[in-house]
Amino acid sequence: MAIFIDPPLWPAHGTHFAHMISDTSLAELHEFAATAGVNERAFDRDHYDVPEGRCAELAGLGAQRVDGRTLVRTLVASGLRVPARERSDALVRPLTQRWNDVLPGNRKLGGELLKCWGEDHRRYHDRAHLLNVLESLDRLTCAAGPPRAVVLAAWFHDAVYRGAAGEDEEASARLAEERLTKAGLGSAEVTEVARLVRLTSTHDPAPEDAPGALLCDADLSVLGRSPSGYRRYLDAVRAEYAHVGDANFKAGRAAVVRGLLALDPLFRTPAGRRMWEDAARWNLESELA
Repeated sequence: MAIFIDPPLWPAHGTHFAHMISDTSLAELHEFAATAGVNERAFDRDHYDVPEGRCAELAGLGAQRVDGRTLVRTLVASGLRVPARERSDALVRPLTQRWNDVLPGNRKLGGELLKCWGEDHRRYHDRAHLLNVLESLDRLTCAAGPPRAVVLAAWFHDAVYRGAAGEDEEASARLAEERLTKAGLGSAEVTEVARLVRLTSTHDPAPEDAPGALLCDADLSVLGRSPSGYRRYLDAVRAEYAHVGDANFKAGRAAVVRGLLALDPLFRTPAGRRMWEDAARWNLESELA
């Protein structure tokens, strides 16, 4: 286990910044940063940005100096590197295009939603999660494409996120009702979007609820990632609850995992079960163990 830091070559705020990483775990990286007094706000998904003036001090505390290429190779080899497509700030353009495709003529509303999804306190429920849900809907429906109400529900399902289960979904559903009515959608479609948003609080659609099955499967598709992808998901979830102590977080997270494992099947669409069920159950059971 080791901490690495590259040369401070990145200009910003009147100085230059270096990147600091771990070759083993984000927990190790956060522990080192906390001990060194590095502000937690300097963390960016898989590394800390540290100003030039602190590099010598951090090296003195044990961070190994390496060149930039070595640092990147080390981060990739560790499995901790977050791909560019999972970085929230890089996804405004592709998501804007998707919004314009689903609800043309409502750029202002799309911008408002993207701002919500880009809030600073989000680490998992961010634009990368939104894009993953939208892409998962595409994979579930192939050429046919998902119904518009399901796509709109994906856009709104975590538009309000404060970490309060049930309350966030309700607030997001009310936001959808207000904004989509103002945008001129019919009452039946608005009601359906809001219903689907509320359903993401349980991920337990009725057997005959095909739209609900699509949205819930897409929302849970992250559970079927590769082990390294699932690890990044867990790290992001933990970062969102950084204010919660380890014991309370573990107890709460264990309850969530048990609840997901109790869903039988976990994925309700045939395509979802084929693509994600086995990997998701393995990931969840491994996490719980």
